[in-house]
Order: sequence, then structure tokens, then C-alpha cells
Amino acid sequence: MPPDTTPTARRVIAQHPAERDDIGDLVTRRPLPGPGLDQLDPFLFLNHHGPQTYPANNRGLPFGPHPHRGFETVTFILEGSLAHADSAQHQSVIHAGGVQWMTAGSGIVHAEISPPEFLRDGGSLEILQLWVNLPSHLKMSEPRYVGLQQASIPAIALPGGGELNLIAGEWQGSAGPIDTLTGVFMSTLRLTAGSHEQLPVASGRQVFLYVVDGDVTVGGEPVKSHHLIEVNRDGDSLDIGASSNARLLFGHGEVIDEPVYSHGPFVMNTREEIVQAVEDYQNGKFGGLTL
Repeated sequence: MPPDTTPTARRVIAQHPAERDDIGDLVTRRPLPGPGLDQLDPFLFLNHHGPQTYPANNRGLPFGPHPHRGFETVTFILEGSLAHADSAQHQSVIHAGGVQWMTAGSGIVHAEISPPEFLRDGGSLEILQLWVNLPSHLKMSEPRYVGLQQASIPAIALPGGGELNLIAGEWQGSAGPIDTLTGVFMSTLRLTAGSHEQLPVASGRQVFLYVVDGDVTVGGEPVKSHHLIEVNRDGDSLDIGASSNARLLFGHGEVIDEPVYSHGPFVMNTREEIVQAVEDYQNGKFGGLTL
């Protein structure tokens, strides 16, 4: 008898709500970290900003120059636009549908602010920012940054009627434009009402699945909008359906399984490494950034 090659679907373990935690006038929800879930190794943090509409002559986003060390930030611009500048001399303005992937590594100072046109004219804004951990041997990697507009991100039609925007990793012969340090797969999904997809995921990898909006089922179980959906690590597929148009953040990565010691914008393995990060930043070793 030939071996059974039928994909085994992951099952939902828990649904973690994105709790409101506004930053000034910026509508912000955060499912990770949250009650009962400190991290989803290797994924550390997710902020969901908006959706909201800014008036003309607004103050824009409040994320002026600030440091990071020891991990990566991945920023998804769903609506609006986002200007990036950092101490490694990277600059860009990324518009709706685009992505920014920054490796803080050994240390960087960056700013994420609204470009002048948005400050002048206003408009709709919705942004996700995900923090992805780095293993100890990569935490002091050289900082790097890639900004991608929507046109540079492959949009792959799925057999069940959805669309996958491939940011990093491989999907049925296609490769995402971001070459990651740790082999993280990252994408955004758009599902139409009535669509149903079976997404392959290698057994043992940690799935990151956040429902931005829409009525969705995972493994046949209804899941909620603005929730991080935790699934088991057994099985080699993710069964997703939608009864309305829906948007999701879908990624997966290898579990690092190392101690995590974080303090504000620094994520290391020990308290001593955090103390060193603070000292290095205060002594100017991350470089400077003037806007």
C-alpha cells in the first residue's frame, strides 16, 4: 500500500485578541504580546495601526528617531504611506501595498513618519508592524533595510479564489523578493467571499496568522477579526476559508528556542546584553539620525 500523502491540517489552539492601546491619536491594537502569550517564537510583537482617516494638515505618525538591536521589524503598509530613514543611510517612502523589512542586528536608529504630502493632504492609514526575533548568533548582524513597493511583491492567484502576496520565502516555484537571514516565510492574503484555501506549511514550523478583517475559518473553526490565531505545530497544511472578503497576515518560521530578554526597543538573550545595548546606544555606537 502506498504511503498516505494527504496533507494534515493544523488546528486552532487559541485566538488572541488585539487589545486597544492607542498612541496619541493613532488607533493601535496589539495582539502580541498579550495576556497569556508573551511571544510566538520566533515572532515577538505585532502592532495594528488604524484603519483611520487623517485630516489635512495633520501631525502624522509619532515614530521619530529611536533605536533597535537584536531583531527585525517588518512593516506592512495596507493603506496610506510611510517614510523611513535610519542611521545606516537608508531612506524611502513606501505606499499602500508595500513592505519595509529592517534588520536592526547590532544596532540602528530609525524613524517611521508620515511623508510631507500625507501631512499636508491627509488620507486613510492602516499599518501593521511585526517584530521577528533573531537567534543569538545573528543578533549582532550588520543592519540592513529593504523597502518594497506593491509592484515589486508577487501577487499569486490561489486555486480557491484568494490571492497571496509573496514577500519572503518560496511558494510553489516562486521566490519572494526579501532574502531573510533565518528562512522566515512572509505573505499577506486576500480572500474573497466563498474562497477556500489549503496552504502548505512544513511540520514543526511556527505559523503566524493574524486576521486583519473579514469572516474567516481555520480548520473549519470560525476565527475573529483583529485576532492572532495560534495553531498547533503538527500537520503540514493550513485550511482557511472565508465567508466575506478578508485580509490576513500569514507567515511561518523555525522556532529559535532560546531565552528572550527584552527591554523596550532591544531584544537580546540576557540582561547583561541589554545593559550593553543601552550603553552602546548612549555612547553613539548605533550612529545618529537627524530629520
